[in-house]
Amino acid sequence: MEDEEIERYARHLVLKEIGGPGQQRLKASHIVIIGAGGLGGPAALYLAAAGIGRITLIDPDVVSLDNLQRQIQFTTADIGQPKAAAAGDHLSNLNPHGKIISVREAIDAENAGHWLADADIVLDGCDNFETRFAVNAACHVLGKPLVSGAVGRWSGQVGLFASGTDRNQPCYQCFVPAMPPDAETCERVGVVGALTGIAGSMMALEAIKWITGAGTPLTGRLWLYDGLAGTSRTLKITKDPACPVCG
Repeated sequence: MEDEEIERYARHLVLKEIGGPGQQRLKASHIVIIGAGGLGGPAALYLAAAGIGRITLIDPDVVSLDNLQRQIQFTTADIGQPKAAAAGDHLSNLNPHGKIISVREAIDAENAGHWLADADIVLDGCDNFETRFAVNAACHVLGKPLVSGAVGRWSGQVGLFASGTDRNQPCYQCFVPAMPPDAETCERVGVVGALTGIAGSMMALEAIKWITGAGTPLTGRLWLYDGLAGTSRTLKITKDPACPVCG
């Protein structure tokens, strides 16, 4: 690392769980983030700041005024700009040592494999089940760990699904077998802005732990946070033998 990088990552370098070797692993890694909005945005900010060598941001949408209540990676001047490009510019300004790739495209079953093929870990912060299922299936086939996050109203959740690296582990579709008929969206039920920062930061933390080997990742577990009560709990997710993806 350059001298400026050593100073920049000084608080990482003194952590025994990361240190120089862990920081080098962060620098050598490639993370793909699906969705540059409420979850993907704060996750990307912390990952860029942490020294991830390459971050690919994928989002088909543009910044709108009602995004700014929670998507803190954007400013008022970004309204009307593609989310992936606008967020990418801010990440590059935050840390010029990392490479940012911005993709304005919707992920589906046809193209997921192309965009995820060389990722070390994938973060999914999208807000629809079609994309979540496509990303999960691609991660399983390609052998990629998947950090999935979701929020709504005052509650959030984060899980790490590693069926692609360990066939004994569940995938996301073991947890959600089929698309819920009455799935809630933030647009319909609302979400408190700060909650997305909590869940997005948790997603970034899990990615950092996975890459550096620090601690115990949320593999096969789901972290649930109740913002109104200020409480959290962790559930174990079991593998479904009948799962259409990993069963």
